[in-house]
Amino acid sequence: MTGAMLELTQMLRGPLVLAFAVFLRIGAAMALMPGFGDQTVPMRVKLVLALAFTAIVWPMAAGALPDVPLVLKPQYFLTEAVIGLALGIFFRLFVMILQLAGMMAAQATSLSQIFGGGATPDPMPAFGNLLVIGGLALAMTSGLHVKLALALAQSYTVLPFGLFPSPSEFTEWGVSGIGRAFGMAFSLAAPFVIASVIYNVAIGAINKAMPQLMVAFIGAPAITFGGLLLLATTAPLLLYLWLERFNAGLANPFGGNW
Repeated sequence: MTGAMLELTQMLRGPLVLAFAVFLRIGAAMALMPGFGDQTVPMRVKLVLALAFTAIVWPMAAGALPDVPLVLKPQYFLTEAVIGLALGIFFRLFVMILQLAGMMAAQATSLSQIFGGGATPDPMPAFGNLLVIGGLALAMTSGLHVKLALALAQSYTVLPFGLFPSPSEFTEWGVSGIGRAFGMAFSLAAPFVIASVIYNVAIGAINKAMPQLMVAFIGAPAITFGGLLLLATTAPLLLYLWLERFNAGLANPFGGNW
């Protein structure tokens, strides 16, 4: 009996070590994943999700993993954790896009003082909370878990197991991703910024033509109502455009197509 158990342990040693190596990358990424890694999700649930993703990704990435038993060296822990955190930050950028777009839109329409509880603990205007919750709900219903699993499995072809990425290429990838995120956030908030410019020009012209008129009493309700109306009419299109970019980023995290 003891001999059989010892033989079974020797047989499973290699696969279990590889599974733990996959868990190192996925567990680090899970801490920042949109929806799954939010602070509102209990830590035990995150652990179960990380184990579930490991069970899914491990067979998918088997071709990119060593096929012989190995002993995890200390640098493997650091390498896989850094890669996982980098992937998690990349995925989190798409949530930050909605947060930034909401803050820009709220600031442009004088609604930045309206706060509310949202899906993330980060303080942001109600515009941002609405966009983040709507975007996460839309992503979940479109199969976010499947796309994340595919992206994590694909990462082993670009960032091989146990090989620390090149600092210059890693930095270039991160900087380009952050730049595209800011550009997309401003693009989503562009209708509100344009409406704000038109409003301020109109208020200035009215104040110049009729100095006695208290334009603030007329303009404040107008920009508030206009901002809410613009949000109601443009939010579906904005979230659809965001989801397309999100899907493109998940399909090719290391490319510039999104």
